[in-house]
Amino acid sequence: MKSQDETLEEWCRSLLQAYELEDVQMDVNAILALAGVAAHSVVRPAAPLTTFIAGFAAGLASGSGQATDAASMAAAMDVARALASDYDAEAAGTPGE
Repeated sequence: MKSQDETLEEWCRSLLQAYELEDVQMDVNAILALAGVAAHSVVRPAAPLTTFIAGFAAGLASGSGQATDAASMAAAMDVARALASDYDAEAAGTPGE
């Protein structure tokens, strides 16, 4: 029986292959961590929405030549993480860090 990590890595590879993105490197743990921040700082359904929009933004930046795939993904995830963290701070009535 496969572990959850093995299943997620296999699923990620299958998706990348289906989209003909075999050469793109994905950090599954970083994506899951971003989803966790969004789920806990905003609301649970924000997790898939946040990761989808961050991925879309990264794809646009990379596709337009603004940055490499890795840099585009890191920047998009950083923006989403900061926004989610600030959202939580605003909801609690404290300034963001």
